[in-house]
Amino acid sequence: MYSKYLVVASRKDKAGYNIVLQLTQFGKYEVYIVDEEIIYTESLKKEIIEQFDFIIFASKHESEKQVKTLSLHAPGNWKTADYGGVKGKVCKSSAVFQKQMFEKLKENAEEHNLKGYEITLECTHHGPLIDKPCVFIEIGATEREWRDPKASFVVAKTIHQMISEFKENKYNEIGIGIGGPHYCPNFNKIQMESNVAISHIIPEYALPLTEELLKEAIAKTEEEVDFAIIDWKGVGRAEERDKMLKILEQNYIQYKRTSEIK
Repeated sequence: MYSKYLVVASRKDKAGYNIVLQLTQFGKYEVYIVDEEIIYTESLKKEIIEQFDFIIFASKHESEKQVKTLSLHAPGNWKTADYGGVKGKVCKSSAVFQKQMFEKLKENAEEHNLKGYEITLECTHHGPLIDKPCVFIEIGATEREWRDPKASFVVAKTIHQMISEFKENKYNEIGIGIGGPHYCPNFNKIQMESNVAISHIIPEYALPLTEELLKEAIAKTEEEVDFAIIDWKGVGRAEERDKMLKILEQNYIQYKRTSEIK
């Protein structure tokens, strides 16, 4: 499916830069270090990106609550574009790649006894907007974590394993997520503990759902989408949920609640 991978980080990003430094101990990989923040499309040279099949962005994560995290998500924007990219446009991403990367990230954190960090998905958010399938893998949420050598080692090992070992899984069911908070606790469980692989996640704060956003999430999933997964209690009021279900039905998209996936 993918044969040429590129790891992208920024000189301004301590976490991303440290991840790349740790990656060198696992072998020689194609790395692109940019001078500006990688969430802005303008920071990236299109001619470099176009040479590769899949892009892995290594990055810091910031949050007001300053929770220690290792996180994973597809880039793109739903209703706003305050941090790079374009409003209403998301990048291509692979549900199967994200699932395997999430599993390996959690396994590596446990194997190397990385204590105090939450391993979590994030909903699709921020830039850049590129025309290659990609994913962000991040360390959060303060400079202390960005400089943590064990955290950057765990992420670097995960990147190394994905580049070396990723295989398509034709047995996974493919879903897009709708609803719930930014850190996706119900989708975390599904990605980790079920046969379902999730690509893009549209959180509650980006709702109400529109036909355009639905089509964008499906079109930018590398695999054929089997159904939408709804965080039932995280999609707003009943009337908003009914409108969302109508849009899904009008577009012949099957759906399941998160609670229905075993």
